[in-house]
Amino acid sequence: MEHVSVDEVEPQSLGGDVDRRGLADPLGATDVAINRYVLEPGEGFSGGLHAHLDQEELFYVVEGTATFEYRSDPAGESETVTVGPGEAVRFAPGDYQQGRNESDEQVVALALGAPKETTESRVAQPCPDCDSDVLALAPADEGFLLVCPDCGTELEPDL
Repeated sequence: MEHVSVDEVEPQSLGGDVDRRGLADPLGATDVAINRYVLEPGEGFSGGLHAHLDQEELFYVVEGTATFEYRSDPAGESETVTVGPGEAVRFAPGDYQQGRNESDEQVVALALGAPKETTESRVAQPCPDCDSDVLALAPADEGFLLVCPDCGTELEPDL
């Protein structure tokens, strides 16, 4: 059994002021990622529309209302869904999604991903050198790179 106070877990930097606290490691979780977010108006859960090809993600809203944009095809039309307190939403592996706080109130939510580690992430951004509609996220010395899975073109992300 492991027990942790969320307030004692150090926030992880995502760039900006988003309060994201990873709970999986302090709890010793080996098969699921767990993050607690506090989003002020205008803040988002991630850097943009993305998909995990090898991980499903669930978001449970504790307070406030989060808006999620999603699509199954990276070049397709986006749909949105609002998720209020006591509600949850699930994105299957390969679903492109991003969530944000479009309200005037704070959002507190839990994000869960399984399996814990994801190594196959994509962003819905076309490659400038070929016909690919997506770019892969690849670790770099500082942060990450965007790499075309079809032709290998490497790009610095616009953060």
